[in-house]
Amino acid sequence: MNLVFPSAPLATVAVAGSDQVFPVHRIYCVGRNYAAHAREMGFDEREPPFFFCKPADAVVCVAPGATGAFPYPSETKNCHHEMELVAAIGKGGRDIAVDQALDHVYGYALGLDMTRRDLQAKMRDAGRPWDIAKGFDHAAPIGPIHRAADVGHPARGAIWLELNGQPRQKGDLSDLIWSVAETVAHLSKFFELVPGDLIYTGTPEGVGAVVKGDRMRGGIDGLGEFEVAVV
Repeated sequence: MNLVFPSAPLATVAVAGSDQVFPVHRIYCVGRNYAAHAREMGFDEREPPFFFCKPADAVVCVAPGATGAFPYPSETKNCHHEMELVAAIGKGGRDIAVDQALDHVYGYALGLDMTRRDLQAKMRDAGRPWDIAKGFDHAAPIGPIHRAADVGHPARGAIWLELNGQPRQKGDLSDLIWSVAETVAHLSKFFELVPGDLIYTGTPEGVGAVVKGDRMRGGIDGLGEFEVAVV
């Protein structure tokens, strides 16, 4: 293959307890998937799931025991943290049945869906896409992927985030409006899922702004915790 210029490096995420890495294909995100967060954003508790995307190279990999770095994005004065459970797809498919959906999940990770909230509101009010609010560079910090074969499929357990040591977000995976299985099944009606896809499954209440110098520490029961500094 005679490329016009060298292709960009493949985006990858570490696999916990292994020297292997997970190659990222696409990043899908579920909007307003916790009832309390939907309420704090001014919406009804349950509606059909909807999705938006981030580019694969938006991942910022946070190594175990290390502090990741999130560069504060340009053109915003109100960038928010959104702590999330990330499901990593290891088996592709289309029109996947709910009772078979978890068979397609390779593993799970901690993730942050960073959001230019002021630009999101501006785009929403104008009826325009959210891309500049959600799909910017470094917008998807993520910890190592824990294989489902090792940790199972977490359906309950605390999900939380602290900002500079102060509690900000706290919820439980059992509060997901649409479960991981339901989300995978629904998403596969619209896209053919392939190995390497990541699904950010939604955030609990308590989202808020960050500024340079802040440190975000988050965790999920059974998946450990990570820390990301805003630089």
